[in-house]
Amino acid sequence: MGPAPTPSAARRAALADFLRTRRAARRPQDAGLDPGPGRRRTPGLRREEVAQLSGVGLSWYTWLEQGRDVAPSAQVLLALSRALALTPSERDHLFLLAAVAPPQPGDGPVDEETAAFVDALLPHVAFVLDPRFDVVAHNRAAEIIMSGLVAPPAGGRRNLLLWLFDPPAWDTGSPAWQRTAHANLLDFRSEYARHPGDPAFVALVEELSARSPAFRDWWAGHDVRVLEPSRKRIPHPVLGDLAFLSAQSRPAHAPWLRLRILVPADDRTRAAIGDRRL
Repeated sequence: MGPAPTPSAARRAALADFLRTRRAARRPQDAGLDPGPGRRRTPGLRREEVAQLSGVGLSWYTWLEQGRDVAPSAQVLLALSRALALTPSERDHLFLLAAVAPPQPGDGPVDEETAAFVDALLPHVAFVLDPRFDVVAHNRAAEIIMSGLVAPPAGGRRNLLLWLFDPPAWDTGSPAWQRTAHANLLDFRSEYARHPGDPAFVALVEELSARSPAFRDWWAGHDVRVLEPSRKRIPHPVLGDLAFLSAQSRPAHAPWLRLRILVPADDRTRAAIGDRRL
């Protein structure tokens, strides 16, 4: 028998094993990825898919799973926690194995109470954003009215900014779109500043800058935050142009989340939503 592993080597091995088991437990379709035809050789996510979802380099993630002597930052661990959909307890365990101080609350999955509250807001549209503006909870009305956001096709992601800054889907010359999109960008900037160097936040900004000239210009401008307009218009492929009054709040028990609620702003929208029998 060889010498017993050092405490640090044993910890790295435990970290590697934990990452492998969490990766195997995460289904591609639950992460918004296309699993592809036929049976996959790898249960759960592949390493490259975890790297893609987290914005962490494939080589770096592979080294972690191989138990190499590397030191992941808190930002990397948070990004991996999101990609693997870890529970708060699992996320804290990941930080413990990596010998990194666990983060403050705010980066885990939405709790059951918040999800139940969102469902109870029917027939009004309601959804919850995490600090990266990913949709972490939504109700049936949101699925109908904002299907492109909360029910994306295979390979898509439930992210408000990616939905808003999708040039083919919106009239980007419209003053209404510009007010809403710009306000959301500036709201996100405050979260970006709270997550310096986080690969998931950096990767999102890079993607948005590449796909949207408006985002690229506004982001470079470093404008101060402006209030999001309370009135919104959302084009719907079946129901037509819908008008809403919008409100945002922070759950008292989870102030890092944003709860968005949309209610009809005119009789036509109210009737269109009512016809869907929510």
